[in-house]
Amino acid sequence: MYKILITTALGLEELLAAEIKELLPELECQQKPGQVITSAELEAIYSICLWSRLANRVLLELTSGRIETGDDLYQLACEVNWPGQFDLKNTFAVDFFGTNKEIRNTQFGALKIKDAVVDKFSENHSTRPNVDKSNPDIRIQGRIHRDKAAIYLDMSGGSLHQRNYRQETGPAPIRENLAFAMLMRSGWTADTDKPLCDPMCGSGTVVIEAALYKAKIAPGLQRKQWGFSHWAGHNESVWQVILGSAKKRQKQAIGNIFAGEISHKLINIAKQNARIAGVADMIQFTHKDATEYAPATEVPGYLVSNPPYGERLSDFNRLLPIFQQWGSWLKEYYAQWHLALLTSNRELLKQLKLASSRSYKFKNANLDCELVLFHMADRNLAELKHEAKLEGDFANRLRKNWDKTRRWLKKQNTECYRIYDADLPEYNVAIDRYKDALVIQEYAAPKNIPEQKSRARLQEVLLVAPKVLDIEPQNVALKVREVKKGKNQYEKVSRQNKMMEVQENGAKFLVNLFDYLDTGLFLDHRDTRSMIRNMSKGKRVLNLFSYTGSVSVYAALGGAKSVTTVDMSNTYLDWAKQNFALNKLQGDFDFVKADVTSWLKQNRYQYDLIFIDPPSFSNSKSMENTWDVQRDHVELLRDASKSLATDGVIVFSNNLRNFKLSGDVTEKLNLTVKNITADTIPEDFKRNSKIHHCFLLQGK
Repeated sequence: MYKILITTALGLEELLAAEIKELLPELECQQKPGQVITSAELEAIYSICLWSRLANRVLLELTSGRIETGDDLYQLACEVNWPGQFDLKNTFAVDFFGTNKEIRNTQFGALKIKDAVVDKFSENHSTRPNVDKSNPDIRIQGRIHRDKAAIYLDMSGGSLHQRNYRQETGPAPIRENLAFAMLMRSGWTADTDKPLCDPMCGSGTVVIEAALYKAKIAPGLQRKQWGFSHWAGHNESVWQVILGSAKKRQKQAIGNIFAGEISHKLINIAKQNARIAGVADMIQFTHKDATEYAPATEVPGYLVSNPPYGERLSDFNRLLPIFQQWGSWLKEYYAQWHLALLTSNRELLKQLKLASSRSYKFKNANLDCELVLFHMADRNLAELKHEAKLEGDFANRLRKNWDKTRRWLKKQNTECYRIYDADLPEYNVAIDRYKDALVIQEYAAPKNIPEQKSRARLQEVLLVAPKVLDIEPQNVALKVREVKKGKNQYEKVSRQNKMMEVQENGAKFLVNLFDYLDTGLFLDHRDTRSMIRNMSKGKRVLNLFSYTGSVSVYAALGGAKSVTTVDMSNTYLDWAKQNFALNKLQGDFDFVKADVTSWLKQNRYQYDLIFIDPPSFSNSKSMENTWDVQRDHVELLRDASKSLATDGVIVFSNNLRNFKLSGDVTEKLNLTVKNITADTIPEDFKRNSKIHHCFLLQGK
């Protein structure tokens, strides 16, 4: 009899013990987190390796004992007759798990065992076996917990969850043994005549595991190499008998298994994987959106799926309306079905508006997950008559802000405005509305706030804001705003290329709510733009660091004699030209691609009105040097004043929170300065008095 340790994912040990007991009733199993321990003959060990659908590894114990130091671990490993375990010509590798006070990292523990193996061979041979970490013939594993250590031979050789039918996968694939655990917990494995459906099948793992089980195909049949193949104690004749018996147990089975997937690429991958597994004829694959997919059967069965979790908050935001729509579909087309859905985010499952019957905690790789069970009967089929009123501090504050904003809007002429700006410190976001869409910007949370808590609060914002403000969830753009060091603040973050036309005080603009950190229109400069329009009639206007040209548009609408728009980005200059075309503006309008700081030094033309709104910091490759507004604004204004006509005016703005205008501006540049910040901050931005700074400068 050999003592063996069988590992699995955390949360599956109970299922693994039940599986082993069904496979080998004579074995007595002891459960530990992620482990099952038993004693077995060689034939039973081979059977577990070949047949377990839940195990990760089957480890045969070679020695164990109490240790404290690395030397103790070395001595323990020396107790094993390593030349009696494998041949000198075989390669080997050592894995190690756990630490204690003296053995503080796994590499050190693995090294001590490796040294013992090499030294034991050196005692009997003039040479030693080679180490091969990627594909060894023999894999040794050491494990330590406090002062107890054990050394094992890995009989599986590699994780048993790898069945070798998945040649390709999609994003975030589920492990095969966890997929089978989902099938067991769902109840389907005890009722396999019932239909099985996975409408978000990805690369097909759940349905392929179901087909393998129904056809009684051993999950290890396609493995090319085993950890025991080069072990000195291996009995090939016994192994061949077990292998032959497994092949005879396979049977033809009617699948009654259905799979759907919205991605053409993934459905093709799933079909290919099913062919490799030998079960393609048992599964009916359909290219279909899950929110419109129903299996071709009238018999209720089991829906088992691993839908997307929304691990990234932007994905969570995108998935909210999908889950809401899917919930309605499930009520209509899956009456009396049993559902088993894996998630790491219960908030998404709540959008289904279904009552769960039970849940199980699983570990999918390093991710904590839950398998949540639902029965589509009784109250889960009833339509909700009304939604519960949203409660909580954030919902109440946002509702109050929205009531106030609507009263204010009656006197305004704009479709774009701010509704909420970190009014409650624990909900540290800004919420802007653009017609029938929202932009939610998360400010970087303080370091003392746990990430999990920040994430939970932001999820609450994403759930509450669209409902309070009556916005479709798919029209909500989420952006994480933080201090950018060494990167341009207008860096592209997505590629949806969705432009929206909005109106502000009679001007029209194109905004992009999803692709950039900023949208193309700085809402806090709404009043500043109106001021520029009122100042522009008959003037030669220069707009520096122009971004998408909104100030230039206002100047042109205000009757400017000419408008010159300067920016170093072709993307934003093209955007500015589109804004001019949208407003049907024609005249003496120039668009210049240049580094503003260099262009000003060479410019010889004079302007009556110059608007300057530089970034706080930039090290763009298009600039000759780095830019820091606090450090460089005096030189910038000196150069700008040289392009200023007699009696001309400079409007200088920036959004560096702690910006201080240097005294050199008045003393050395011969300019008068008027701080007009308070006059340029709109009513919807009053909560943040430092959203920008703005100054009016004129020659003395």
